[in-house]
Amino acid sequence: MKTFLIVSITLLTFLGLNTALANEQDASPSVYIISPQDGATVSSPVVVIFGLKGMGVSPAGIGKAKTGHHHLLVDADLPDLSKPLGAEVKHFGGGQTETSIELSPCKHTLQLILADYKHQPHSPAVVSKKITVTVK
Repeated sequence: MKTFLIVSITLLTFLGLNTALANEQDASPSVYIISPQDGATVSSPVVVIFGLKGMGVSPAGIGKAKTGHHHLLVDADLPDLSKPLGAEVKHFGGGQTETSIELSPCKHTLQLILADYKHQPHSPAVVSKKITVTVK
């Protein structure tokens, strides 16, 4: 009876972990700005730290499945996500996960877009929430 209980508990634990892992892998990828926080007052230069969940980071030019590299929009609306990203965004094709940018004293918006090795946004697009910061 004791052995049956141990085997049952082990099996249930194993199945629970597998289900949790499967759910995590099935979750849609997301990109987000770790820092600064939305609504923060900051000094220039502003250190922006990028976050990514459900995918990996890979430099531009390296075609690897389920990866991409970051692009940062500053004070801009989303471009046409059906086309490769151009000069309207700051490119981080080296696989960088943070940057330091000079911003003038006022309110600014920041938003991330993840794109593949050809700077093409993924489909569906992996785009962060747009945040606002005030530079003093």
